[in-house]
Amino acid sequence: MRIEAYTQVQQIYKETSKVKAGNNKKTVSRFDELQLSSIGKDYQTAKQAVAAAPDVREELIAPLKASIRSGNYQVSNESFADKLLAEMR
Repeated sequence: MRIEAYTQVQQIYKETSKVKAGNNKKTVSRFDELQLSSIGKDYQTAKQAVAAAPDVREELIAPLKASIRSGNYQVSNESFADKLLAEMR
């Protein structure tokens, strides 16, 4: 944290207290406010949707599981070797 930034923040709060102390009839209130942009809101919505979605899509996995259980699932040696070499590169 920079010391200059701390000094600037401290000066802002000193000015606020002077205004309040000098004028008892009129109170000045300052507060912090946070506003999210529409992009930030869209990001939060997408993040919640992804968190709620299942990790595995069962409609795609079920036929593969069935063919493996029945012994009908065949893997081409060439395609396996190609994918293995591509992964190693």
